[in-house]
Amino acid sequence: MATPSIKCETLVIGAGLAGLCTALELLQQGRAVTLLDRAAFAQWGGQANDAFGGMLLSETPEQRRQGIRDSAELFFHDWQQAAAFQPHEQWGLSWAKAYSEYNRRDIYDWLSQQGIRFVPAVQWVERGNHGDGNSLPRYHIAWGCGRGVAQTLLRRLREHRNAHLLRCLEQHQVSQLLSHDGRVSGCCGQHQGQAFSVHAEHTVICGGGINGNLAKVRQHWDQDCYGAYPENILNGTFARADGALHDMVDGLGGQVCNLGHMWNYAAGIAHPNPEFERHGLSLIPPRSALWLDASGQRIGPMPLVSGFDTHDLCKQIGHLPGQYGWLLLNARIADRELAISGTDSNPLFRDRRLLALAWQLLRGNRAQTRWLMQHCPDVIHAHDLSELARKMRTLCADNRLQPEQLQAAVARYDAQIARGPALHNDEQLRRIQQLRQWRSERMRTCHFQSINAPAAGPLIAIRTRVISRKSMGGMLTDLSSRVLNAANQPVPGLYACGEAAGFGGGGISGRRSLEGTFLSNCIFTARRAAQCIATGG
Repeated sequence: MATPSIKCETLVIGAGLAGLCTALELLQQGRAVTLLDRAAFAQWGGQANDAFGGMLLSETPEQRRQGIRDSAELFFHDWQQAAAFQPHEQWGLSWAKAYSEYNRRDIYDWLSQQGIRFVPAVQWVERGNHGDGNSLPRYHIAWGCGRGVAQTLLRRLREHRNAHLLRCLEQHQVSQLLSHDGRVSGCCGQHQGQAFSVHAEHTVICGGGINGNLAKVRQHWDQDCYGAYPENILNGTFARADGALHDMVDGLGGQVCNLGHMWNYAAGIAHPNPEFERHGLSLIPPRSALWLDASGQRIGPMPLVSGFDTHDLCKQIGHLPGQYGWLLLNARIADRELAISGTDSNPLFRDRRLLALAWQLLRGNRAQTRWLMQHCPDVIHAHDLSELARKMRTLCADNRLQPEQLQAAVARYDAQIARGPALHNDEQLRRIQQLRQWRSERMRTCHFQSINAPAAGPLIAIRTRVISRKSMGGMLTDLSSRVLNAANQPVPGLYACGEAAGFGGGGISGRRSLEGTFLSNCIFTARRAAQCIATGG
């Protein structure tokens, strides 16, 4: 049988959020595009379908309504502090500056035109352990979560007035990028056991990162930063994000950099219904929980509190004996503060149920707490600390936990709370007080809740591990999303967007993200690539 061969103007490889946005912008410019993905149509939208849907945005109406006065200058200053760009990371720095200046126009306003809206309350994440993070609340949650964003844009593609210019190819796995006379000219691969090839004037890589491939994660793991590669690591990313396209781009002379820069999370737990090997869930850790090491001692001297520096949390867990920790809390804390990242774990955001969401914030998410206790192997509960300690030792089976140390850690913390706010001398309590000053955080942060309080039970212990999530490095690109070679010149015909490009410039976030820069940068980089192609770049 003859090999199916397709010719097109622009080929987009990957139908995740970056690929959808590239194709949509090209249609808007009246340009023909072939969109290809190894997944079936039902899975198009990629990892965005499972994402919570948060985006870091500035100078928005939501900020103004909450009295937040932001600016591009302050945003860029915060970004540079968090990223700690190195001298060789000039393209990442340039992308960060462009994002700071144009995110409102090119992301927020564009999404609004597509019919996507945001939850009114702006969240304040990644403040930095030492004020070296977001100076202001900037984290905007899209109604419908990540899936709502992805599926809305997919629907816009299908209904576009220029939809006749779009060709969609599902279940096409790329095995090689093609080149001719020094120009990237498409790809070839397999579709249901049959060879295919696509020949294109422009090829845009939107195939995601490397973090679904734990062998790749191990290969690029930064031991100096995170400690030894954790053998107990969990995977929060589709196996399709395997880095194969990165290797192909490298083979054609494109620069691939900073793959050791990753955005992982420290509060991963094993998924009760895994869909792939080491499948994990990423928790948003309660601020009022004690984070303990394997022996039951409180991690310190700086206690671990989420909302300040996710990168540092991963470093701390990575250097612990056994490379795991324990979140110790009670049901009252869990109901109010504990959350699971992702679209389906947040059905009220996903289904845009504002009144039900407000009620849940007031009453707590008791259904989620019960589900975690009943179904998740890393979540255990008991009526007293002695019973809880026995269950913790049984779960880990490494004899590290010392019940007397656990008892002492809880007693000391609860005694601090009992003295009253005027006599608090504990950094975690100071941070809880700080968090509660912002109205959006006050609703979901307990007011100095002791752990071993009988009326707040049962007691809960959650074993936490590092979970692999996002690649912050990738293909080096200029501000038009063109992939650059070793001489920092564009590889003719080749572009990269979204996670494949380290969300811009081979690493727009440097070492440490301000959070919420992943979905939004899929949009930002994709629109830049399409506009460059449409104008003959």
